Amino acid sequence: MATSKRFTKPHRRVAVLVDTSTSWGRRIIEGVHRYESEHSRWQLFVEPRGVDQRRWLPAGWQGNGVIARVGFPELSQQLGELGVPVVNVSGIRLPGVGFPRVVTNQRQAAEMAAAHFLNSGFRHFGYFSLLGLDYVAEHQESFRHAVAKAGCECPVYEAAPQLGAAEPDWTMDLKRLAAWLDALPKPAAVLTWNTSGAREVLYACAAGGIKVPEEISVMSGSDDDLFCKVAPVPISAVNPAAEEIGFRAAAQLDLMMDRPKRAAPKDVLISPLGVVTRQSTETLAVEDPALVKALRFIREDPAREMRVGDVAAHAGMCRRALEQRFAKMLGRSPAAEIRRVRIERAIDLLQRTTLPVSNVAEKAGFSTAEYMASVFRSHLNAAPMSFRRKE
Repeated sequence: MATSKRFTKPHRRVAVLVDTSTSWGRRIIEGVHRYESEHSRWQLFVEPRGVDQRRWLPAGWQGNGVIARVGFPELSQQLGELGVPVVNVSGIRLPGVGFPRVVTNQRQAAEMAAAHFLNSGFRHFGYFSLLGLDYVAEHQESFRHAVAKAGCECPVYEAAPQLGAAEPDWTMDLKRLAAWLDALPKPAAVLTWNTSGAREVLYACAAGGIKVPEEISVMSGSDDDLFCKVAPVPISAVNPAAEEIGFRAAAQLDLMMDRPKRAAPKDVLISPLGVVTRQSTETLAVEDPALVKALRFIREDPAREMRVGDVAAHAGMCRRALEQRFAKMLGRSPAAEIRRVRIERAIDLLQRTTLPVSNVAEKAGFSTAEYMASVFRSHLNAAPMSFRRKE
């Protein structure tokens, strides 16, 4: 008796052309893999690639779709000639390239960095920029605008990038950069586009005898956990939600492959997860020793039972004096600072963990999950679960 063959729907073949040498690239791939594991059955084509290494499809490759960091015109041309759906995950905007993009919301990233510095008391700022790169300029101006709304100025240092890369040239003049940093009013907070820029700022500070973070606080606009940790001073950075970008890019590509004639959105902007704090920003730009003690008491353990009177007693002053100093130096009350720190901790736990909301509320210092939800509605106009990473 003849047996019939069992036919199954052929797997779609999807190429993922992103670098694997950075945390950002690897997390993009993890997000793509998570999507295809949960929703589709794809054959993923991924190879080890450096951040500046040209990413190509091999001649004759036949597939159904591509997710790529389209950062140079030759790749754009090759992908356009391939005739399959393409989703771009690069923040770089190339003239004439119309692939739909899923990328970090750089304006929000810059605003998060500014808010972190402002909440730590900084009133003097700087931005380490890269010449000739529009997307870096967008990030730079978003940061400058955010601190300007607080009445602060932000000088810019412009460095030449490596050819074809958003990285500073390794032969750059560190003495010149050190002189610029030395001229900033102290303490100052400096934001850079990425980790390599932050590293150069650290090297210049060392060359100029400038203390980090006491005199210059440094933050990268994008987190790479390995390179941030092995820097001379571990670097704080904005977490770009790269895995979510990969997941959403895969979902977009899946839709495009299912409905090739349907128009795809040009840009999907993904909100960053927040600031990952490390030693390069572990300082408060507040000269009042009592106020520093109060702020550190609040931030060390927001889960502790804590009233304004407790903070005042720890700082060695009466409640009224504490409230006056908070209003004068920070423009907010001690109660508002306690609430802000607790909300920040809750958002961090919601995004980084899978803890039940009741446990998040407890660890963030809210008496109940219901009370936390009420605070979120009042001050963020959102529910706590809206901050949980979407699976």
